[in-house]
Amino acid sequence: MRDLDPAFQGAGQKAGIEIWRIENFLPVPLPTSSIGKFFTGDSYIVLKTTALKTGALRHDIHYWLGKDTSQDESGTAAIKTVELDAALGGRAVQYREVQGHETEKFLSYFKPCIIPQEGGIASGFKHVEAEEHVTRLFVCRGKHVVHVKEVAFARSSLNHDDIYILDTKSKIFQFNGSNSSIQERAKALEVVQYIKDTYHDGTCEVATVEDGKLMADADSGEFWGFFGGFAPLPRKTANAEDKTFSSDITKLFCVEKGQANPVEGDSLKREMLDTSKCYILDCGFEVFVWMGRTTSLDDRKIASGAAEEMIRSSERPKSQMIRIIEGFETVPFRSKFDAWPQETNTTVSEDGRGKVAALLQRQGFNVRGLMKAAPPKEELQAFIDCTGNLQVWRVNGQEKALLPAADHSKFYSGDCYVFQYSYPGEEKEEILIGTWFGKQSVEEERASAVSMASKMVESMKFVPAQARIYEGKEPVQFFVIMQSFIVFKGGVSSGYKKYIAEKEVDDDTYNENGLALFRIQGSGPENMQAIQVGPIASSLNSSYCYILHNDSSVYTWTGNQATSTDHELVERQLDLIKPNLQTRAQKEGSEIEPFWELLGGKAEYPSQKLTKEPESDPHLFSCTFTKEILKVTEIYNFTQDDLMTEDIFILDCHSEIFVWVGQEVPPKNKLLALTIGEKFIEKDSLLERLSPEAPIYVIMEGGEPGFFTRFFTPWDSSKSGMHGDSFQRKLRIVKNGGTPVVDKPKRRTPASYGGRASVPDKSQQRSRSMSFSPDRVRVRGRSPAFNALAATFESQNARNLSTPPPVVRKLYPRSVTPDSSKLAPKSTAIASRSALFEQQLKTPPQEPSIPKSLKASPKTPESPASESNSKEKENDKKLEKSMSIRIESLTIQEDAKEGVEDEEDFPVHPYDRLKTTSADPVSDIDVTRREAYLSPEEFKEKFGMAKEAFYKLPKWKQNKFKMAVQLF
Repeated sequence: MRDLDPAFQGAGQKAGIEIWRIENFLPVPLPTSSIGKFFTGDSYIVLKTTALKTGALRHDIHYWLGKDTSQDESGTAAIKTVELDAALGGRAVQYREVQGHETEKFLSYFKPCIIPQEGGIASGFKHVEAEEHVTRLFVCRGKHVVHVKEVAFARSSLNHDDIYILDTKSKIFQFNGSNSSIQERAKALEVVQYIKDTYHDGTCEVATVEDGKLMADADSGEFWGFFGGFAPLPRKTANAEDKTFSSDITKLFCVEKGQANPVEGDSLKREMLDTSKCYILDCGFEVFVWMGRTTSLDDRKIASGAAEEMIRSSERPKSQMIRIIEGFETVPFRSKFDAWPQETNTTVSEDGRGKVAALLQRQGFNVRGLMKAAPPKEELQAFIDCTGNLQVWRVNGQEKALLPAADHSKFYSGDCYVFQYSYPGEEKEEILIGTWFGKQSVEEERASAVSMASKMVESMKFVPAQARIYEGKEPVQFFVIMQSFIVFKGGVSSGYKKYIAEKEVDDDTYNENGLALFRIQGSGPENMQAIQVGPIASSLNSSYCYILHNDSSVYTWTGNQATSTDHELVERQLDLIKPNLQTRAQKEGSEIEPFWELLGGKAEYPSQKLTKEPESDPHLFSCTFTKEILKVTEIYNFTQDDLMTEDIFILDCHSEIFVWVGQEVPPKNKLLALTIGEKFIEKDSLLERLSPEAPIYVIMEGGEPGFFTRFFTPWDSSKSGMHGDSFQRKLRIVKNGGTPVVDKPKRRTPASYGGRASVPDKSQQRSRSMSFSPDRVRVRGRSPAFNALAATFESQNARNLSTPPPVVRKLYPRSVTPDSSKLAPKSTAIASRSALFEQQLKTPPQEPSIPKSLKASPKTPESPASESNSKEKENDKKLEKSMSIRIESLTIQEDAKEGVEDEEDFPVHPYDRLKTTSADPVSDIDVTRREAYLSPEEFKEKFGMAKEAFYKLPKWKQNKFKMAVQLF
């Protein structure tokens, strides 16, 4: 530490990339403007710092060696990398990167590519600002990251397997070899965009040339003209760089006194590695250097030099060297050993990190980044709207039965359920179809539930997202959908009854008049659960509240570590479990004897709060699934652009698994998406012991919900609205200047049915008396203002959780499913007022919807009654048109006017003259905005709010109020 290079002072203290270039055998920091620019004659050290969800910082160190760098400079880079790791606490993984053979992880830092420039410090290169453009030819390889290499500008450089970019003064050509894949072509277009922006100020033309297509094409003719005209391409010849080295044979060497000596053994075991020594694990393409925790800095440098010599002597330029510190082994390294222990002792590492920080602090260095950060406290967020339409079915053998609204959130542990939830997304209505498996449910009914859910998704053309959820592993999205979720013991399905009969076990199915104990948990009124547990004292926990009841008495028990939120949730759940009995409250430590008698006497119980699997930093994998074999490739530093429409990807968050399926994936593979997710958990690519019961979501391209897109920041939904394969989409973006062009404008929809946020603020949470009682089931999706207006039209008791407001059903016809016909009928009063609204939307959007009677002058004589009757008949016929089409037309018109018309100054007219039935109607007005002609006083009388407040509402909500007061 006394010899720590000053250039490394303060390194690795915050997330990001830091780069040093070796100049005169010393590391010199590069300015931010030079990040991503590499010269072939230089060596560099690259530090990538990542902030983890735990609050800690992870470091990856790479040293990059240009093809023309000197051996002295490359040796200095290797040594300085070891020193930088020591300064960071000795826990970073170190990678050796050689120009042209970089790891995908390294290239992912500099998307879309790096294009090294000729020259270097040793050769005294100079930047020439206004040099003449030189035509260059590049070859591009890679499906997920692109390896770009400049090749000789000659026809002999071209072949049928690769993709080439010809950069000329006025135009950039991309030549797609006939054997290249769509994904490779799409990724190469990102390089075209990079070259266009970097070397042409984003102004030159872009053209693509397809190998083997000799049709009369001006771009193709121009491209081949640079090569002296078209001629057949030669076959690709193998060279030394194309040779691959087998990774199947692994050899372990122990480095002692600078020599690498083989370690004998039939198989590799963790016990072979001594903490006081350094080892080399040669896997052909990958060469690992493992450094024991107690080894000296000199020993680590010697081991690194021995590995460098091993690669150089065997003439393996493509081999990658990875240096690892004991306790922080990577997944690829651990996978080479038999049964690597899951738990590793990192206490020593933390102690070492603290000692390094203390030493550097005494020397005057800023060590803020070396100190262990406290994990950030995250607010529980569901990223899903909680005001949608819910339907639930219980699986009964091979059939499913629709549950009444009052039982939507009451599940039995011995049963399986299928649910469908439609809710307003940011741009359109979202649908989630899922299955829930109770812990005591039978395998036959689980398979039946999955089959039913899959058929529902398939029947809706794979638009909905699909979820597979197990009891005890529910994600927060599920709890927000259910809101007041109760799990009873036992079951009522035929499968469960058959199972307990065959096993001859007691049926412990919940009986409302029997003895039962419920643990109450959750984060608020919109997310609370009552879980039935065994009615014994050992089921209690000091961190929770409980409800205990039998046929005649009810007790609530509050643990000493329970919060005020827990107390409120108990009161709310009482309304659902035992609403009509007097409750006796019990505080931990002061219980009365009858309470313990019901539980069979006192007993020891825990006090630690139950914790779920933490959400870890997400990892993205590309998947191929053939013949029951799943192959995955990790994509580092992923973005939305990495999701190719022809492929299936898996987002691994440890506690949840997302399977993303592109639009161009064959239908038979779409049906296998859930199976692929299960196979991924079984494969456990990151060796993190994934739970086989972890929730799995199947997400279709174009229907990505917010709880998926939050992992891709920023997310551009217009890219999902494009048609064609990945290459065609990317080509349109590149030719359009980097902006996606959707094929169809998406219809705008509101953010929520009822105007509530996805995660209500605590100040908005309702009291128990307002929402949860058996006779007053909470209504989803209504704003308080609209409820007040509609109160005179329908009974409060007639509403249920599965029936959204009738007007909303009209506005969102896509939420109707075949099973929706079983729901409660709409109010006749509201329907009649909706018909009045429909009548005024009959005219196509290009024509003003103005009745003849309004177009006429006030002096015009009244039309005969026969003419009026004939017009009414014509209107009645037009009412048969689809409501959704008219609403869409109106929405498009309103979108065009929004933000302009709201500020117009309209004249004032009495309400009686604005009605369609008026004897003396006002002429020459915009009939789609009659309310704008009311005076502020009359407006407030009719709408119940100020005019200014009305026009701040979304258009869809304004229409609700218009219908309610019959302005139309």
